Amino acid sequence: MALEFKPAWLFVPGDRPDRYTKAAERSDIVILDLEDAVNDADKAAAREAIIDYPLDPTRTVVRVNARDSDHLGEDLAMLTQTEYTAVMLPKSQHANDLTILSGYQVIALIETALGAVNAAEIAAAPNAYALMWGSEDLIADLGGGSSRKADGDYRDIAKHVRSQTLLAARAYGKYALDSIWADIPNLEGLALEAEDAVQSGFSGKVSIHPNHVPVVRDAFRPSDEQLTWARAVLDLAKTEKGAFAYEGKMIDAPLLKHAELIVARDV
Repeated sequence: MALEFKPAWLFVPGDRPDRYTKAAERSDIVILDLEDAVNDADKAAAREAIIDYPLDPTRTVVRVNARDSDHLGEDLAMLTQTEYTAVMLPKSQHANDLTILSGYQVIALIETALGAVNAAEIAAAPNAYALMWGSEDLIADLGGGSSRKADGDYRDIAKHVRSQTLLAARAYGKYALDSIWADIPNLEGLALEAEDAVQSGFSGKVSIHPNHVPVVRDAFRPSDEQLTWARAVLDLAKTEKGAFAYEGKMIDAPLLKHAELIVARDV
């Protein structure tokens, strides 16, 4: 069964099946993580847990290990014993990295310099479902120390790759996912970043803590005022020819598209 896109995603360690159900209840889409969240010694147990404790395939993604990992072959064998059709591939660097996951909806993680340079090529891959950028892995690949400055703002290189990932995904009609917010107790900062993600054009945002999910949902959910405006504009567009005025503002094709996107976020 195909993944049904919704905006609030949540990582859960693959070796913690006791958290699976709660994560599914609290988020839109669960990412069962076999990569960074699981030690090498525990990866076999994590694969068994994913088989033994199935979740809804339309709301679940499995993050496998990277293309060059010794664990990937076993991850792929495990997937054939499940109904999951959506897979997150870390450190995606070329479009052909996705060919090993033919038949799956692939969320390609852009988190290396080479992956960032090739983001458009990756987004164009036939089975690329979405692109997500990873801030800290990117900085580590570049040889840096942190993706953020002391004031919490992203460094310029991180902003560049964030934008590059968004542009590449949208250029090829794929979903774009914003990176995680690592400062777990700082919900105010998360709210500001999630709002920026919405207004910039990201489709959703991934979280590492369940307390972040409601904040992300609030950011992506349009307000009553926005919905009223958008629905009124779209209703008028059915009878108006060309551009028209509404509430003192000229409504043309870009604003009609904006209204459509607002209504689409009402989930």
